[in-house]
Amino acid sequence: MKKTGMLNSAISKVLPDLGHTDRVVIADIGLPVQTGVTKIDLAITVGNPSFETVVKAVHDDMVVEKVFAAKEIIVENAKQRNFLKKEFPDMVSYVSHEEFKKMVGQAKAVIRTGEATAYSNCILQAGVFF
Repeated sequence: MKKTGMLNSAISKVLPDLGHTDRVVIADIGLPVQTGVTKIDLAITVGNPSFETVVKAVHDDMVVEKVFAAKEIIVENAKQRNFLKKEFPDMVSYVSHEEFKKMVGQAKAVIRTGEATAYSNCILQAGVFF
């Protein structure tokens, strides 16, 4: 039994398989997931687990070189925008929500949280540790 780091077995299987520039999505409960994209559903109840909790846990176990979020988060969800800016200084790029949803189709996995606030989604792009 693993005692530290990412304990969720599905996420623990995805992260080591990521190569440089591969992407993982952390999603709220409303983000559509295209057929063929692996969905890891962590949602238990509305708000649980939160977007922030899941992003932090994944970030602790993943080298991230870039983050994408919908530009609508800037106005519609300042709390999550500020969280992303703090968690990933100088790494966040913004695209339209429609473009974001297209990018989801290219992700290796979507991790669904219980978050129920608008635009609480991000795409984490894998970097390398060397």
